[in-house]
Amino acid sequence: MEEAIGELDELPLTAQLRGDVLEMRVIILMKACRWDEAVAACEKMCAVLPDSAIGFIHLAYCLHEMGRTQQAKEVLLEGPSSLSRDATYYYNMACYECVLGNVETARVYLETSLSIDGKLSAFAQVDPDLKALKSP
Repeated sequence: MEEAIGELDELPLTAQLRGDVLEMRVIILMKACRWDEAVAACEKMCAVLPDSAIGFIHLAYCLHEMGRTQQAKEVLLEGPSSLSRDATYYYNMACYECVLGNVETARVYLETSLSIDGKLSAFAQVDPDLKALKSP
């Protein structure tokens, strides 16, 4: 992991600011659960690509993993309009709303997510964040 980050650090600055390179850094940091560093990398990604959904989705996920779920929700709500076409946006909003105790709102978000990408249903069945949706 350190080697991969080191390789990214050695790229010319113009390459380091490309979307694919920024996302690679974020993913490496997230896999290592280095949340503070991942948040900083996501914030840079959002600044460089303000109209792209992926930086905002990753940023919100990192904040949620840090226990900052309300802030994660706000990041997505204040993000670019491109989020509204992304099934992961709705899925993650369902998770965040569920964790925050807004079960009915979570259900609507999850239904929207699954209508865009039904493959997410398999994740929803085992996602601990959505546990409250399974309760009677």
